[in-house]
Amino acid sequence: MVQLISNPSIIKAAGNKEKIIKEFFGRVNSKTSEVSIAMMKSPQGWEEPGQCPEFNEYTIVFKGSLKIRTKKEEHIVSAGMGIVTTIGEWVQYSSPFKGGAEYIAICLPAFSPEIVHRD
Repeated sequence: MVQLISNPSIIKAAGNKEKIIKEFFGRVNSKTSEVSIAMMKSPQGWEEPGQCPEFNEYTIVFKGSLKIRTKKEEHIVSAGMGIVTTIGEWVQYSSPFKGGAEYIAICLPAFSPEIVHRD
């Protein structure tokens, strides 16, 4: 089977400011539960609630920087860098820096509100 994705679905994001999520593959756009792949654009000052998801999340930043917090550490992930957070790890994503961030997120299994477990 071949599935061409002509356009992503725009997904409403959690957080204190409007963030753009363009899902190419996932439960909404391609009806895929194995993986979700989405392009993200978060403005300066965006922050989402902490979460303890039932998926691994692989993030690659293309522009700007993200701040990723866990219970034990904090990481600044800048353009050209990537980070993986694992199932069951409490994590919080934000883009507090000038210009925000543009990045891609890959979740295994696919993201869903039922398995993200936000604070």
